[in-house]
Amino acid sequence: MLYVLLAAAVVWGLATIYLAYRFREFRKFLAGAFFVSWGIQLYLYLANVSVPLLGTDLVFTPEISAARSIPHFIFFLLCLYFGFFSKPKGSSSSAGADRDNVSADPGR
Repeated sequence: MLYVLLAAAVVWGLATIYLAYRFREFRKFLAGAFFVSWGIQLYLYLANVSVPLLGTDLVFTPEISAARSIPHFIFFLLCLYFGFFSKPKGSSSSAGADRDNVSADPGR
């Protein structure tokens, strides 16, 4: 069963990386998701709250929340930059980005 879950996690992760690479709007969405996740993890650390994992005896301590908040903040910064601030290139990774520069004048 562990191998099935591990394989599913790898496939899901690869699909997410593909979508993040291919579509700028997906990177914008991920920036928001990582920002919220970072904020919650940081809050749990600062408030010294332990979080039990439902259905198990495992408890996430505030120190684990602090460690989890660091990569989430890094991923937030990466997705923020590549989703909002970087210029899209003329490659296939900026699919649909050229429609923002199309004029309403059909004679152009």
